[in-house]
Amino acid sequence: MRKRSMMLTSAGAGVLMFLFAAPAVAAPTDDTPVTFEVSAGSLDVSAPAGPVDLGNAPPGGTITGLLGPVSVSDTRGGATSDWTASVYATDFTVAALTIPFSALAYWSGPATVPGGGGGTFTSGQPTEADRVALPGTAGTAVTAFSHSGGTGGSTVTWNPTLVISIPLTAQTGTYTGTVTHQVA
Repeated sequence: MRKRSMMLTSAGAGVLMFLFAAPAVAAPTDDTPVTFEVSAGSLDVSAPAGPVDLGNAPPGGTITGLLGPVSVSDTRGGATSDWTASVYATDFTVAALTIPFSALAYWSGPATVPGGGGGTFTSGQPTEADRVALPGTAGTAVTAFSHSGGTGGSTVTWNPTLVISIPLTAQTGTYTGTVTHQVA
């Protein structure tokens, strides 16, 4: 009898151990919260590094050429993404000779890479008929392109045309100056 009760006790203990050691039942779903941050980027303009050779013409002539792609990228991520890109130029010189910045005309033309990000993109000078003489300082720069409305970010590219009216009094040489684009 003693053997039998020991067997039952051992068997009972085995059953109890099995019941308590049974694997846990997994939940059918489990959620994990995930967070991330959209951080503020920047407002940038890029233009050809140059030098850009526009060609040549005699005194009293005109040189017309494309500057190359100019782009504005706005990744500030704000509720509004308004900006204005403007342009100005320096005098063009060789040795002690100068052709003034006022001899340079500019027109931005249309966007060559359509703007992204919503809102309205506006060319400062859509056609040759709209071309303007460039001023010589940042404070008097003329609008090249602008963006208004939309949210988040925006980007646009254009290829402006430059027209240099060579003064009749100009002397021969390779003149160098700078065309500066800025954005704010």
